[in-house]
Amino acid sequence: MSVPVPHTAMVLAAGLGTRMRPLTDACPKPLIEVRGKALIDRMLDPLVAAGVKRAVVNVHYLADQVEAHLKSRTDIEIIISDERGDVLETGGALAKARPLLGDDPILVANTDAFWEPAGPEPVEALADAFDPAAMDALLLVADTGRTLGFGGPGDFFRHEDGSMTRRGDAPSAPYAFCGLRLIRPQLYDNEPIERFSALRVWAPLIEQKRLHGVLLDRFWLHVGDPQALKDADMWLACHGG
Repeated sequence: MSVPVPHTAMVLAAGLGTRMRPLTDACPKPLIEVRGKALIDRMLDPLVAAGVKRAVVNVHYLADQVEAHLKSRTDIEIIISDERGDVLETGGALAKARPLLGDDPILVANTDAFWEPAGPEPVEALADAFDPAAMDALLLVADTGRTLGFGGPGDFFRHEDGSMTRRGDAPSAPYAFCGLRLIRPQLYDNEPIERFSALRVWAPLIEQKRLHGVLLDRFWLHVGDPQALKDADMWLACHGG
């Protein structure tokens, strides 16, 4: 089973960017540039190339700057989910945006990471692997040995059937969540519009073996703080990205 590449993506651009300070004192994190291209564009470009037509973008911190930047994009319809008065985290953001998302599967994308070589293939791989009969959410995950800017012990174990469990008390896990997932938006039908993490929604899916993962087939760069930004810039300079 598979699904077509979703026409709609939720792009998360409302974070405060506290770990990126002082660079985010006057610039929202999604607009921080790596080798001359804003982080949000490094995610939007492969989504568009894969066939995504609509991006619902949530805004909060320095929202006017994000909105102004997105007006330059003529290759995708941009719909703003305004969170200026809220701090919702990922789960709450999806709950608030739920009326804008439709009922077909959607992509959900963070804006602090990207892959190299750039391209639509990882997006297409998610659609190819998504089986609505077996899963409600499908995460793109990276081998922790093929990442830059990710210093953690790993997030997930992936099992033979593709289902995933969290690291829990284990000292390490082989896979890191890449910040891109394909989900059934109905997961958020009954969630309140309040501050909560997507982990609250994922927990029962893990128990039911309905949270699955697809392995990223290329290098993953996470840009979470100023040092990671410098490292990503240097890596791209050396590898022609």
